[in-house]
Amino acid sequence: MRYGRSPARVGYEALGTRGRGVVAAVALAGCGALLAAGCSPSGAPGAGGSSPPGTGAAGSGSAGATARASASPEATGPPAKGAVTVTGEVAKGLESPWGVAPLPGGDLLVASRDKGTISRIAAGSGAVTQIGKVPGVAPGGEGGLLGLALSPSFASDRLVYVYFTTESDNRIARLRYDENRPAGQQLGAPDTVFRGIPKGLVHNGGRIAFGPDKMLYAGTGETGDRGLAQDRKSLGGKILRMTPDGDPAPGNPEADSVVYSFGHRNVQGLTWDQDGRLWAAEFGQNTWDELNLIEPGANYGWPEAEGKAGRPGMRDPVAVWKTDEASPSGIAWAQGSVWMAGLKGERLWRIPLAGAQPVAEPEAFLEGKYGRLRTVVPLGGDALLLVTSETDGRGSPEAGDDRILTLTVR
Repeated sequence: MRYGRSPARVGYEALGTRGRGVVAAVALAGCGALLAAGCSPSGAPGAGGSSPPGTGAAGSGSAGATARASASPEATGPPAKGAVTVTGEVAKGLESPWGVAPLPGGDLLVASRDKGTISRIAAGSGAVTQIGKVPGVAPGGEGGLLGLALSPSFASDRLVYVYFTTESDNRIARLRYDENRPAGQQLGAPDTVFRGIPKGLVHNGGRIAFGPDKMLYAGTGETGDRGLAQDRKSLGGKILRMTPDGDPAPGNPEADSVVYSFGHRNVQGLTWDQDGRLWAAEFGQNTWDELNLIEPGANYGWPEAEGKAGRPGMRDPVAVWKTDEASPSGIAWAQGSVWMAGLKGERLWRIPLAGAQPVAEPEAFLEGKYGRLRTVVPLGGDALLLVTSETDGRGSPEAGDDRILTLTVR
C-alpha cells in the first residue's frame, strides 16, 4: 500500500492524509498497574524524594549527563533495530483524544480536547462512558482540555490532574473522581493548583506528568510569541516543576520559581528513562523538531536556535527530525528507547539510547497507517498505548477514528 505525504505545515501541527488498515479489537488487561501509584512511567524509579530525578546539581549540564550515561548499567543500549507489533484496538470513535491516564485495574481515563470531557474506557470491552466535564475549558485552535495525570496518591485521594485552556490562560487543576456517583457527574469541582500560563491559538503545550520524585511537571508553549521562551519571568516556552499543590518544587533552579528549563518552542512530550533522566519532545518551526535531554536550569535555545546549532550557553537536542517527518507530541520510554508520536509525520519514532546517547539513528514505524499520532503511554515492559489524532480538525478522519491501540515493542 502506498501512503500519501501530508500537505504543508499549518501552525505547528499540520494536516495529514493517509490510508490504513483496521485492527481487530482485543482485551486490554492490566494496563493500569503501572501508574496506579501516581503515573510514574515505565522503568522510572519510584523514590519519593524531592530532588529532581536523574540529575546531579542544578545546571550540571551535558558533562553530568555523559558521566551518568557511562555509569548506567544500560550504557550499552538496546539493539540498533527495533520492532513494533499492533496487538489490539482498545477503543474507537473517540473525539479529539489528548491526555490518557491508566487506572488501577486496567481501565483508562481519556480527555477530549475539544469537548472538555473526561471519559472512562473499560478494559476488554472498549465501552466508553463519560465521567464528567471540566468547567471553564475554552477550546479553540490548539487549546482545550489537554494533559491528564493521576495523583501520586490516587489510590487514596482519587485526584485527577488536568491541564486546560480557559478564556484567559492555561492552567492546571485537580478534580476528585467519585465512581459511586452517576455517570457524567463523577468529577468534583476543579481545584486550581496553578494558573497564569500564557495561552494562544497555537503553542499551548499541555503535557503533564508526575515524575519519579512525585513532583508535577508541565510542558508549555510560547503561544506564537517567540520572546516568551527566553523570558525567565514568563511561564511560556518552559518546562515547569511543582509540588502537587502547585508550589515551586524543592531543588528547582530558582527556589521561588516553578521554571525548570527554558528556551522551548512548544513542549508536548515528557517521559523518564530507567535512570530517571527527563526527556522532552518539542516542535520546531519549519526546519527541525527536537528530542531533548532536560537538565535543570538549562536553555534549549528557542528562538535563537532551532535544532543542533552549537550555540554557547544553549543545549543542543539529542535527536532532530525534519518537520514533515515528525511534528512530535507524546513520548514514552520502553525497552531502552524513547518512543515518539508524530502528528504531521504520521509515524511512531524509536530512538534507542545507551544512557543519554543514541546508539543508532531514529527508526520509523507505522508510517501513514493510522494517521496523526498524538499520545504514547507506557504500560510496563514491552507494552505501549498509542492514541491517534485524526478528529482534531487537522486530520482526515475515517470510520472509527479516533482510536487507542495497544503495541508490543522492542
